[in-house]
Amino acid sequence: MKAIPQSEKTIIRELAKQVAQLAALPIMEENKKLWRELNGLRPVRPMVIADQICWNEMNVDNELTLRCQHPDAQQHETDLRRIIYRQKHMPDDSVIEPAIRVPKAVTGITLGLEESIESAVTDATNDVFSHHYINQINSMEDIEKIKMPTIGHDTAETARRMDVAHELFGGIMGVYEDGYDLHVSVWDPICTWMGVEGALFAIIDEPEMVHALVNRAVAALMSTLDQLEEQGLLCGPKTLVHCTGAWTDELPQRDYDPAKPRTKDLWMYGLAQMLGTVSPAMYNEFEIEPCMPIFERFGLVYYGCCDPLDGRVDLLRKIKNIRKLSVSPWASEERLGEEIGKDYVFSRKPNPALLATEGFDEDLIRTDLTRTRDICKRYGCPLEFIQKDISTVRYKPERLWRWVQIANEVARG
Repeated sequence: MKAIPQSEKTIIRELAKQVAQLAALPIMEENKKLWRELNGLRPVRPMVIADQICWNEMNVDNELTLRCQHPDAQQHETDLRRIIYRQKHMPDDSVIEPAIRVPKAVTGITLGLEESIESAVTDATNDVFSHHYINQINSMEDIEKIKMPTIGHDTAETARRMDVAHELFGGIMGVYEDGYDLHVSVWDPICTWMGVEGALFAIIDEPEMVHALVNRAVAALMSTLDQLEEQGLLCGPKTLVHCTGAWTDELPQRDYDPAKPRTKDLWMYGLAQMLGTVSPAMYNEFEIEPCMPIFERFGLVYYGCCDPLDGRVDLLRKIKNIRKLSVSPWASEERLGEEIGKDYVFSRKPNPALLATEGFDEDLIRTDLTRTRDICKRYGCPLEFIQKDISTVRYKPERLWRWVQIANEVARG
């Protein structure tokens, strides 16, 4: 690959200086402390983050327009500009780090079965689009398509990435290698192999096959984690877990070795979104029990995403290291508030559709957030507001800016 031109190095270094200044603001240390208190179930106030943003709709005054052409420079420029943009227009409780994480070039992260999809794209600039997954698991024999991984490390590529980062950020921000951050989910890949409809019908029609499928996927993920640990390729403790602040006094473990992070030093996030429509008994049978070996090996667990978890908290209590539970737009907040109480963080996901309506109703947003806050006060739930899955704001970025302002006001009210 060609060297990065000096003009592009200058662009990156100037942006890095701005980010380093933001990282040095006292509010960053204050936010870390607030996240530690929340994650320790000693909340000072609700926390606020907006993530998974439709960046294709956010550009104003060319603040996000890239000036670099070199692929490495472009990636860093994208990240830096977004950090600066967020702090300028929608400052939430995110923590900006004074360092650059350089991902190690880990190879072999595959379970051997690629998705087969039909897609429908309505906005070519948006990476969110509709999928139809074609079922590839129709028999016991098809389960053999799922392979045990063979993890490796391209040390030359990692060294190259580090050389580039040191050249761009040296003397301005810290630079360090970071291992692989694995998405540890069984049902997310299954739905891409079978489609949601195909998998749900199989649970009814072919339960033995689905049991074998889930067990095979769990075994493959456990093997992946084992190999990442053994080779020192697992990521270290993160600042975010599933879009929420991950700062905690409980991780990593006291005997943590930065050269060889272990799963027990880390948060994980578990989810089984497509099982939101099955009975609690089936949920326990096909998700909680078979996936328990994965949950138990991590330090702390954030559980859930878009799946409504009300009525299932008793099952989730089997996972002893759960600390946060997702409260999706399709869940009963009142019921979950009563079920969660002071035992877990009430990780509220306000409906992003409120940012995409024809008219933008600030009063509705404030009422929605205030209702959540009041429910959590009533039941003593530690609370965070996580606005995510934002696929569109109708090209009106000020809507998201305003949502963050309102959420900050409600959280501090």
